[in-house]
Amino acid sequence: MKQFMDNNFLLSTQTAQKLYHDYAEKMPILDYHCHINPQEIASDRKFENITQVWLGGDHYKWRLMRSNGVDEHFITGDASDREKFQKWAETLPKAIGNPLYHWSHLELQRYFKYHDTLNADTAQEVWDLCNSRLQEEDMSVRNIMKQSHVTLICTTDDPIDSLEWHKKIAEDESFSIQVLPAWRPDKAMNIEKPDYLDYLQKLSDVSNIPIKTFADLKEALKVRLSFFDAMGCCISDHALNYVMYNPATEETIESIFQKRLAGNTISELEELQFKTAFMLFVGRQYHKMGWVMQLHYGCKRDNNTFRYKQLGPDTGFDCINNYAPSSAMADFLNALNITDELPKTILYSLNPNDNASIGTILGCFQDSSAIGKIQHGSAWWFNDHKSGMTEQMTSLANLGVLGNFIGMLTDSRSFLSYSRHEYFRRILCDLIGKWVDSGEYPDDEKSLKEIVEGISYKNAVRYFGFSL
Repeated sequence: MKQFMDNNFLLSTQTAQKLYHDYAEKMPILDYHCHINPQEIASDRKFENITQVWLGGDHYKWRLMRSNGVDEHFITGDASDREKFQKWAETLPKAIGNPLYHWSHLELQRYFKYHDTLNADTAQEVWDLCNSRLQEEDMSVRNIMKQSHVTLICTTDDPIDSLEWHKKIAEDESFSIQVLPAWRPDKAMNIEKPDYLDYLQKLSDVSNIPIKTFADLKEALKVRLSFFDAMGCCISDHALNYVMYNPATEETIESIFQKRLAGNTISELEELQFKTAFMLFVGRQYHKMGWVMQLHYGCKRDNNTFRYKQLGPDTGFDCINNYAPSSAMADFLNALNITDELPKTILYSLNPNDNASIGTILGCFQDSSAIGKIQHGSAWWFNDHKSGMTEQMTSLANLGVLGNFIGMLTDSRSFLSYSRHEYFRRILCDLIGKWVDSGEYPDDEKSLKEIVEGISYKNAVRYFGFSL
């Protein structure tokens, strides 16, 4: 019987162990998609207790606690931080097979040097240990990032954001980790939302362009794109409930936009037509500016209306959308490609059944303009567990070039989540190690080193063009 989460955790063969310890483990971390608050980095926040850094805003843990019958009072309610931590400690031992069990204990090991297990009986011990450790100087958010060997992160930012905290971080010569914005224009696209007109007014204010037509909207977005570009942004991100490709004439799009500006409700078809025009516009802008376009799709959001009205979005009530988007996605990419305006693009689906379709779409649009121009994004959200990561990488290997994969990201709001990169790298090395040991790939150390170091870090540096 192997020891619980020892030095060779998830590494089932000697080849896997060598690949991880000699190569993957030594690579820095580039977290090109996360939801970290840049203000906390600018102020070098220190957390008062483990609940603040672990449970605050973490809807992964909130979902698990609800599944364990924990009352909302102890999840998002006004229970004390100690009470909330106790409920998490009582929940975790039942989560056998869940990545949260591994992530939580990796974080306890790496940041708090705690190698026992968290449960109801050890909760007080862990609470005291972690809270004491969090008061030490090297546990401020900047120092957590430094000890995690992070070189660069990209946050997620709205076009109307001032990026003031990014500016302060960039001007601080005492902090060498790059913190770059990433463009997330969902609110500018989501024409069907009740607050859309209010958002347009804010966008108009920050761009100094009165938005009275769709052409005005595009000009306002160009102003903000230029501002983001000047702040070092080179990545966009889109949260799509579904992939839409339903083109319409410019006259039709303008008619839809005017209808919405007048305060009227638009039809589902009109929504799709507008969003198609929006995405084609920004896609062409990304190509012109040399940006990478990330498309996250396949999520059905805010399904529990009762809780949504109480707690708002991003609180743990989303699920997989079973819509199969391969045809629409191929048509959308083709519409950009036909005029040679397809930017580097990363495709993520929340539905693991889309792995193969993504793999086949990639091959339609690769070219010599960039190595791995169209990427199959890392197993996302409900799929970033051992089997999900293994299935995503195996599918990519079956249908494309795994060696050009740009690897892992945290997609997290927590400063302790960098251990997810370790989790991913261990799974990667175990997968490759098994292929080598079964004779499916030669024991060629030079090639294996290049593949493992590339997927762990170097491919992303090259793909995004970061200067590190």
